[in-house]
Amino acid sequence: MILLLMAAGRGSRYGKLKQFDGLGPREEFLMEFSIFDALQNGFDHIVVITQKDNVDFLRDHLSPRLPSGTKLDVLAQRLEDLPSGIEFNGERAKPWGTAHAVWTAREVIDAPFVVINADDYYGQNAYKNAAQFIKSEDGENSFGLVAYTLRDTLSEYGSVSRGVCEQQGDQLVSVIERTKLEEQENGILDIDSGLSFTGDELVSMNFWVCQPTLFDQVTKDLKSFIAQGENLDSGEVYLPFVIQAMLKNDLAQVKVIPSESLWFGVTYLDDKEKAMAKLREITSSGGYPSPLWPTVTA
Repeated sequence: MILLLMAAGRGSRYGKLKQFDGLGPREEFLMEFSIFDALQNGFDHIVVITQKDNVDFLRDHLSPRLPSGTKLDVLAQRLEDLPSGIEFNGERAKPWGTAHAVWTAREVIDAPFVVINADDYYGQNAYKNAAQFIKSEDGENSFGLVAYTLRDTLSEYGSVSRGVCEQQGDQLVSVIERTKLEEQENGILDIDSGLSFTGDELVSMNFWVCQPTLFDQVTKDLKSFIAQGENLDSGEVYLPFVIQAMLKNDLAQVKVIPSESLWFGVTYLDDKEKAMAKLREITSSGGYPSPLWPTVTA
């Protein structure tokens, strides 16, 4: 099974490249805990998408940590990597979004795969549940979304953006982005829309189980986006939007998979201390070995 980590972000709100911040008890990156959890649940191929300047560093960092027999691909998300026949001659500061990041791996993935953010902690059971889904679903249109309870994904240091799930049974209908959620006295409020939430709602934290058919859809969406010629200096093609388009057009069915896990992230720099404390707590209670990797002791 394959785990793809998106590690090409620039950390605008965090103030630095949080993917490479040493948050673990022995300064492990947050993504290392995700990789460890995935390996414990039968994943044996790790794919990391990052900026081109970080490819060699990340490959050299991860290679000695992974068990023998684990395949590792570290790939650069490049602005000029576009579908055949498509050219972009303008200027923009970054590549084409999360869907494009995943599309970067199209030549190394030919089986169901999990996609996560490298700078989030998803919890050990999330990978167990994702692995069970992959083993039980064999259709090329069978996708999954490992979802979390809204109240467990907030930051005490500022508002957050969350995709709130709409479901029919265990099947996803849509994910509606709420861009400014804050916890207040009487519940959780989306400042932008004025809508309130109980906190029990399930939300997407970008933990997807995908099929290789995704790559064809991203190809089409990239071509369409660039052909339209609008907002090409900063617009992006987002993975959740691509999957929802597939869902709408009956090209995918998406099962909502309860994570049964703790989630935390480092949206703001102030989240760092809380994340570090949580990792120390989980490790000291036996959730992780220390050092995390037996082949690396320093």
